[in-house]
Amino acid sequence: MIVLAGALLGAILGVATARRHGGQRLDMAQYGAAFAIAFALGGLFLTILIERLA
Repeated sequence: MIVLAGALLGAILGVATARRHGGQRLDMAQYGAAFAIAFALGGLFLTILIERLA
């Protein structure tokens, strides 16, 4: 669940970042995908950490 929330949050932040920098539609898609992957990976590590400690 943390992974999906991270991916969604990352996509939203990526699109917002590209829009703020004046990017076109494909720029927003690329930033959204990159941020979603990065945040999902962070969520994955967080999930593994929580499972190991619990």
